[in-house]
Amino acid sequence: MPFLALGLTPALCDAVKALGFSEPTPIQREAIAPILRGSDVWASAQTGSGKTAAFALPLLQRLQALPAENRHQYGRAIRALIIVPTRELAAQVGEVVRSLAQALPHAPKVVMASGGVSINPQMMALRGGADVLVATPGRLLDLAKQNAIQLATVRILILDEADRLLDLGFADELARTLTLLPPSRQTLLFSATFPPEVRGLVAQMLNNPVELALEPNLLQESVIAQRAIRVDDKRRTQLLRHLVKEHHWTRVLVFVATKYAAELVAEKLYKAGVYATAFHGDLSQGARSQVLAEFKDEQWEVVITTDLASRGIDISKLPVVVNYDLPRSAVDYVHRIGRTGRAGEPGLAVSFVGADALAHFALIQKRQGMDLPLETIAGFEPTDTPTPITPQTAPGNGGIKGKRPSKKDKLRAAASRNGTP
Repeated sequence: MPFLALGLTPALCDAVKALGFSEPTPIQREAIAPILRGSDVWASAQTGSGKTAAFALPLLQRLQALPAENRHQYGRAIRALIIVPTRELAAQVGEVVRSLAQALPHAPKVVMASGGVSINPQMMALRGGADVLVATPGRLLDLAKQNAIQLATVRILILDEADRLLDLGFADELARTLTLLPPSRQTLLFSATFPPEVRGLVAQMLNNPVELALEPNLLQESVIAQRAIRVDDKRRTQLLRHLVKEHHWTRVLVFVATKYAAELVAEKLYKAGVYATAFHGDLSQGARSQVLAEFKDEQWEVVITTDLASRGIDISKLPVVVNYDLPRSAVDYVHRIGRTGRAGEPGLAVSFVGADALAHFALIQKRQGMDLPLETIAGFEPTDTPTPITPQTAPGNGGIKGKRPSKKDKLRAAASRNGTP
């Protein structure tokens, strides 16, 4: 099915082809028509499925058809608002929207706003309002507080990676943003997963939405091969170097648990002859942008990152993802390996499993319906055994996100110990 058959204008059809889409992806085929009709939509769409174009194309076409706001009356008007979880994603989504918009006879004004940089240039860019604002939740509220934007004029609201927005703790910011928006609007919500919190958001923010749960489970996609390798923790860096050299991997995204680990592993690999660098939240915005640009140009073989920092990384044709440290949750596993195998490209996801991570990995497999065999690599056979669980070492329920005692639970427990009713 060509893009023209979906109801898009010839100009937008040409623009999306210039981005590399010769024909619509499944999410684009299903989402574009209801969005053009003005329906609310909530869609299950993995990273790399073409979802940004799936909402950007009909968004731009609808903005062309909607009457423009009275600029004299609404000098800071925002017509369409796209909320994303990270500044990297804000930049990437904004660039896609801006690229598509250039094909239109009257290109709409697209502005990106996120934290980590000065707010002043963003406020200057928003003088006179914007047709499309792509923003992170915190910076969005900062702009509203400074009276730099008028959200009562928003006609279309898009929440991209809604599960990540909630996972990063933006529920309060989203609730406050909702109070600034008009009740009469079109709302689109895209998410890779739909835990109860996201479903609650759907019920709160969308009106009779069209549900598009068409994307197959990412973990069952044939284009992403998955491997689980049993290895002692102390030999993971050596094994990673071995795999990079043995298989001639040119670009590898490696996930670790902490910023310290990112720096340490990157330093060890670099000293061992692998062009590796760290990518984490302590780097300046300029440094992060430079690392991403150099990684895309294959100047770095390996980038070591954390979950938080990685949530805007969009590298086309990224061949390999490695879980050096296992993710905290099964949902994070989905998002991590979704960095490879994008838009039908083949990819490989490798997980290192130490002795003390065996039970956690088994739980991830169970929750995702996987049954990966644990491999061993010659020369890296594991010798460690799981640490015996004692009252002092018992992890409780802290290994999986969402299962840790809440602050209220801890207060209740403390009150119970002290005999407080």
